[in-house]
Amino acid sequence: MIAGIIILALIVIVGLYIYSTQRNLVDLDEKANNAISQIAVQLNTRWDAVTALVKLTEQYAKHEHDTMIETIAQRRMQNINSAEDINNQQTAIGQLLGRLIAVSEAYPQLQAADVYKDTMASLRGYEENVRLSRMVYNDCATKMNRMVRQWPSSFVASLLHFGKREYLQADESKKDFPNIGGNA
Repeated sequence: MIAGIIILALIVIVGLYIYSTQRNLVDLDEKANNAISQIAVQLNTRWDAVTALVKLTEQYAKHEHDTMIETIAQRRMQNINSAEDINNQQTAIGQLLGRLIAVSEAYPQLQAADVYKDTMASLRGYEENVRLSRMVYNDCATKMNRMVRQWPSSFVASLLHFGKREYLQADESKKDFPNIGGNA
């Protein structure tokens, strides 16, 4: 009788542990998915701002305008579902901003335009939002990866098909991106 109670108690404890671990894994997975979604929203907002800047260049450099608009159209159509997608979008925006700033340097009257100044200022805010969202995602990924790798939660994670999350890596080429803040 006592052995049966002990076995039943162990089954209940294991069941509660599996239940609790599954809930924690789902919570972390959803937080990471939400963080990716937030980054995608911020990247789309940045694309909107860059598009507005590119449209300003049309009257100054028609050829550059056309090629940049084509680049924006191709890049924005891509879905953002993973850390790799985010890193690719970041790189594309940075390269486009580099071209855009080079054009603006060739046309000082473009840099002097209030719309140009306002849009560049808003890009700084979008950069900060993306930076914060990236930090939230990496924090969620760390917690998720820890649960997926540590025993005994790793057993539950593998049983329920939860896997490690990719981290968003610091882009080494970011140091070569243009300074959109206007300060050196």
